[in-house]
Formats: sequence, structure tokens, C-alpha cells
Amino acid sequence: MSYRTAEYEAFEVSITDHVAEVTLIGPGRGNAMGPAFWAELVPIFTGIDADPEVRAVVLTGSGKHFSYGLDLPAMAGDFGPVMADGAQAAPRTAFHDTIKRMQAGINAVADCRKPVVTAISGWCIGGGVDLITAADIRLASADAKFSVREVRVAIVADMGSLARLPLIIGDGHTRELALTGKDIDAARAEKIGLVSDVYDDQEAVLAAARATAAEIAANPPLVVQGVKTVLDHSRAARVDDSLRYVAAWNSAFLPSKDLTEAITAVFEKREPEFSGE
Repeated sequence: MSYRTAEYEAFEVSITDHVAEVTLIGPGRGNAMGPAFWAELVPIFTGIDADPEVRAVVLTGSGKHFSYGLDLPAMAGDFGPVMADGAQAAPRTAFHDTIKRMQAGINAVADCRKPVVTAISGWCIGGGVDLITAADIRLASADAKFSVREVRVAIVADMGSLARLPLIIGDGHTRELALTGKDIDAARAEKIGLVSDVYDDQEAVLAAARATAAEIAANPPLVVQGVKTVLDHSRAARVDDSLRYVAAWNSAFLPSKDLTEAITAVFEKREPEFSGE
């Protein structure tokens, strides 16, 4: 089945005038990234990559927000086996495979030879930042807010932010965002280079993203792909090395009382109390 005709739970896909538009639609609140998101991202973007009719991509979110990031309640089952007391090699290996599978989704966006332009409104949290860092061009509306929030839920970000953000905003800004888990607004995001431009509202940023994608699509497609390939070449090995390292790190060290506390706090709708264990 073609990616164009497939039915998706977490995305809508349309193609107009050589531009594919991929929209996050949930099903979780705030387009949170649950099992369907991670299962569908690879076939969509590998399909776009192979489609000769597509020359550029617009990536955006439905509703008021781009994405709340990882859907912790929906994905909690993936943490279960490795969180068990005395988890041995088998559950840790399975968890490592899960991380690599999820990384492959974000990598499919980064590796797509058709340039990806993101239109970001509202919240872009955690996995949402991973996703936009895999894009080529990031545009935001004035109400956009960003947070590399994994540290606040006892997780080392492992889907690409720590690998790609330093190449976009520099090491210092990356460390500030990743170590504090703080929220920043669109103006700060533009100042540090996370987004290229800020527009008045969601309608305006989506129109700008579509216009930018149309500009790209009007250029010779193989040359555009060549430009992206050359730009990606020097950083590809660095990103790959970082992703492999963090997958191994989290397989060994992610299970903790603090992570259990973070997940429990999400379910109980309260602030977590971390003990450093």
C-alpha cells in the first residue's frame, strides 16, 4: 500500500503542487507522541523520500499545539520490563531496541532527501523538539513555546535533541535548555537560532511554511537534494555517534526510582519529588 493511500492514526498526509503536507493529529492530547506516532513516522517519510512527485515537505500540528512530546501514559508499557527490580540483559536489550526503533522515526525525517519545513504553534515539548531539530527549516508563530523537558521527567533526551541542537543553536544554549528543562518563547527561540522567523499567528506561520516549501519545490529537484546531502554530510557521523551512545546509556542507566516517580506523578497529576535514586 502506498503511503499516500494508507490510513494513519497519528498523521494526515496530503500532496499539492509537489509539496507534501504532514500534520500531527494525535490521537493523544496536544498531538502527544504515542505508539501510532512512532509506528507511522518511518513509512510516511520513507514514502515521501521515494516519491518523485514530492520536492518539499511542510510539517505541522493540528489544533493549538505542535506537540506535547512523548505520550508517557501511552508509552509506559515500553518502560515496564526494564524498570523491574534486577532487570537483566534481555529486558535491557529489548529496551535498547525500542530506543533505536523510535530514533529511526526521527531519523527518517532528517534523512528525507526532500527538505522539511516546520510550522510550529503553541507548545513544542520534548519529543516535539526532537522532531523539529530533524527538519531543515523551522518557523514559529508568536505563541510558540519550546522545552527540552526530558530532564524534568528523569529522562536523558535520546531521540535527537542532544545530537542535533548543538549544530543548530550552539553548545551553550543547548546545555542551558537540556539541563534546566526550562520553557522558552518564540522570541527567545528566534534569538538563539532555533527558528528562522516568527509570525503573528498559526495561520500566518503555516502560510509562510507553505510559501517556503513552494520556493524550494520550484528549484531543480535533484540539485535541491544535492544541497541537502552535502550540508548533512559533515554532521551525519556526529549525530549517528551521539544517538548510538545515548541509546546504550539509557538502556543501562535510565531505569531509576526517579523515573518511576516521574511516571507516577504524571498519572496522579502532581509534581514529582525526586530522590536521586
